[in-house]
Amino acid sequence: MSGAFARLAAAQLIMTVLEERRTLDEALVSTDSFEKLSGPDRGFARAMASAALRYLGRIDLGLAPFLDRPLDTAPPPSRALLRIGAAQAWILETADHAVVGETVAAAKLWPRAQRATGFLNAVLRKVVADRSAFDNPPVTAVWPNWLRTIATTSLGKDAVSALAQAQTQQPDIYLTPKDGNAAALAKAVDGEVIGAHSVKVAAPAIEQLPGFETGDWWVQDIAATLPARLLAPDTGDLVLDICAAPGGKTMQLAATGATVTAIDRSKPRLKRLKQNLWRTGFKGKVEVVQADATSWAPSAPVDKILLDAPCSALGTLSRHPEGAWIKSPEDVARFPDIQTRLLESSLNMLKPGGTLIYCVCSPLSHEGVEIVEKAIANGGVQRAPVTASQIPGFESSITPVGDVLTLPNGQFGHDAFYIAQLTRDF
Repeated sequence: MSGAFARLAAAQLIMTVLEERRTLDEALVSTDSFEKLSGPDRGFARAMASAALRYLGRIDLGLAPFLDRPLDTAPPPSRALLRIGAAQAWILETADHAVVGETVAAAKLWPRAQRATGFLNAVLRKVVADRSAFDNPPVTAVWPNWLRTIATTSLGKDAVSALAQAQTQQPDIYLTPKDGNAAALAKAVDGEVIGAHSVKVAAPAIEQLPGFETGDWWVQDIAATLPARLLAPDTGDLVLDICAAPGGKTMQLAATGATVTAIDRSKPRLKRLKQNLWRTGFKGKVEVVQADATSWAPSAPVDKILLDAPCSALGTLSRHPEGAWIKSPEDVARFPDIQTRLLESSLNMLKPGGTLIYCVCSPLSHEGVEIVEKAIANGGVQRAPVTASQIPGFESSITPVGDVLTLPNGQFGHDAFYIAQLTRDF
């Protein structure tokens, strides 16, 4: 019977995500049926929900031939259970009898789904017998049509296929060592040094790894380490980290000995940043400011600025695949306005000759290179092309104009970041 409870929790997780437009992380801490699970059942429920979200578009296409009406017209609990059943059969390769029997049993436990048990039983029997409609679509079918269209227009078919393929894989977990000694950290946590500065680990229970409690490292995608490495402040430099939370880049900057001010408008996100600073021993060494950086300014211009602007986060779909489904085209279209205003404000805070790194965890050109080109056209700032020596391991990510775009390259798993290195004119 525990299998039915795990499937019930998985279905309720993805229903919370898709119907309430919440992230999976938010759903995990707010779904009672998941909170009640423990051990393998808890892990299996999360695996089912994650698999369903990673392949959602293709799952829906795979289910379509077995339905006499569009899936979206079915009640949300039925939709969720069908998607969980399909994820078990087509992705997790669960035994046929368990896919059908335990998923139907989960429906019987759920008052909102009890009337659909016959329907679910009939469809799931077809699901375990025929996966052709799931296998046939291209990998980009994991996304909604609107996202495929704008991504292809921005990046081209090959890059989009690589991004979609990356979404179907479990993302790698990387740690950044506080002292910069990746080799020592790799030995301590039984990990692998990647790109000279990061350590890849396989352990899912991150908090149990040596050095977590003492703040010797923090979790940070390897591509996300590049902006701070490019900024490369010297000891004593005055540095602003704008839109700083949750603080991975802030801690990188603080570790250099620079005088760092971290700015973010979100009080909850700053709370998490402060917790990270406390755990890693940087509390009191970084000034934390809650403010809107489009209206806030330091008392005097600073040497260097890192602006990790708000964005669609479509470069992190391998970690948060639900992002493709809880965002809309209108959501994605609204970011360039705030990105432009933040970049303009940030440049005004910079000393003549100072360096600014602009980055977004989105590969879309209208959030990245187009924002930078607009700033350059307005005058007062110029691009400082990134060189291969600045980003070892990511040399192939340098664009023809000298920016960085970390698309999947098969070398190691990472998020898709756009990064530009700018200098203010004298």
